[in-house]
Amino acid sequence: MLINQIKKDLISFQKEKRHREVSSLRMLLSSITNKEKDKRLELSAKYSYEELDLKAKLNDEEVLNVIFFEAKKRKDAIEEFKKAKREDLVQKEETELKALQKYLPEELSDEEIKRILKEIIKEKGTNQIGVVMKEAMIRTKGRADGKRIKQILESP
Repeated sequence: MLINQIKKDLISFQKEKRHREVSSLRMLLSSITNKEKDKRLELSAKYSYEELDLKAKLNDEEVLNVIFFEAKKRKDAIEEFKKAKREDLVQKEETELKALQKYLPEELSDEEIKRILKEIIKEKGTNQIGVVMKEAMIRTKGRADGKRIKQILESP
């Protein structure tokens, strides 16, 4: 499971004294734990105490969603710190982002995104941004940023 790999990497980074990566993975594990608690709370009315432990564990897809969310937060922070000319914080966030990207699937190239968008437009018979974006986000889940897809869609 993905969470086991994250825990192994955390121990490895601790031994290597890579403090920024350790901090990043600790924050990630904290976010995963919080998501498990939320899931447990949602399921608590439906299942007995014994069943909750098994049902509340996140599967790899749910863990990936948490990683996507954390990576997006880092990307947004990098943009804001660049605007504020805070290079020290940009470097910190980029280091944390690199630690998270190890667990994410490889991003799609612009050409692959264009191909997917053309397929969607052909299938749906429309090039309305809302309709195309909705389907594109489903098909590229986690492999392309929504801002990037929209830029490619709006470019001539």
